[in-house]
Amino acid sequence: MIETYEGSCHCGRVRFRVRADLSRVSQCNCSICTRKGILHLIVPPEQFELLQGAEELATYQFNTNTAKHTFCRLCGMHPFYVPRSSRFFDGRNWETAQRARAEGG
Repeated sequence: MIETYEGSCHCGRVRFRVRADLSRVSQCNCSICTRKGILHLIVPPEQFELLQGAEELATYQFNTNTAKHTFCRLCGMHPFYVPRSSRFFDGRNWETAQRARAEGG
């Protein structure tokens, strides 16, 4: 069931609102998500609203520079990010998984 939730970084300078179904939470096995224990709740952009703190945000990108890992400059928390995919993916083997998907496998 879709409900409205609000969240923030640890210090509260970055705040957001999201409309989502929590039954869609998933895990990624990439190095960042594994180390941080991050769970994913991927929603369409129109269901996400940044309430405050845009100027406090920094973005970290690695490898293909597609995923945008956003964090608060002050406390370092990752309140949200822009994913490489709108469904579950094998983050540790992303390129191989994408190649197999493109080849129909």
